[in-house]
Amino acid sequence: MSEQRVAVVSGASRGIGREIALQLASAGNAVAVVATKVENTVGTVEAIRAAGGVAQGFGCDVSNSADATATIEAITSELGAPAILINNAGITRDTLMLRMDDDAWNRVIAVNLTGAYNMTKACLKGMMKARWGRIVNISSVIGLHGGAGQANYAAAKAGLVGLTLSTAKEVGSRGITANVIAPGFIETDMTSDLPEAMIESVVKTAPVGRLGTPGDVAPIVCFLASDLASYMTGQVISVDGGLYL
Repeated sequence: MSEQRVAVVSGASRGIGREIALQLASAGNAVAVVATKVENTVGTVEAIRAAGGVAQGFGCDVSNSADATATIEAITSELGAPAILINNAGITRDTLMLRMDDDAWNRVIAVNLTGAYNMTKACLKGMMKARWGRIVNISSVIGLHGGAGQANYAAAKAGLVGLTLSTAKEVGSRGITANVIAPGFIETDMTSDLPEAMIESVVKTAPVGRLGTPGDVAPIVCFLASDLASYMTGQVISVDGGLYL
């Protein structure tokens, strides 16, 4: 890579997002580490810098359009215009639909889906001007197959697929690609509270016989964010150990 590109990773304080940020930095990109609060980015930023990389933390409520726009403007001012955007920020508020209140529905949609829309829109002008860009949206196998008690999360993650496909069609002629990664059951804080019986079922059902790790997801994201993936766009790649074969 002849130039250092700026990569934005939302939800980068822990789990999959943190690992993606670390590996993008290792590949030579300057990384804008985004989390709801800037203090939550410190661990990831320090890890990148300790390894000789370039990183800076930014606090942002991605569900707020004005906040997303202001954050991308700040990143552009301090690091440069984002060339790579990884929309990873996500929350869950699981409960059966009959018990789900409006706030649980609206908040999950706002963060997981509208947040990706806000961040993408804020980055596109710079990418189009540069005629180069990589957008990778982190969905979930739940968005592809559904999940009992997860109507809000499944709808948001399925919506990311539609958002990605439309983005790919709109901006592909400008050298910008948009793809989806759909992780399965990955060992993170988000899955740590799952019932033991569910974990055992996943391990038993998936051909690889284990849960995934953030390290299983991040290299694929980094590939899609690189020059090597210039002819891949609008693709949905499941990283689920074969769970849904």
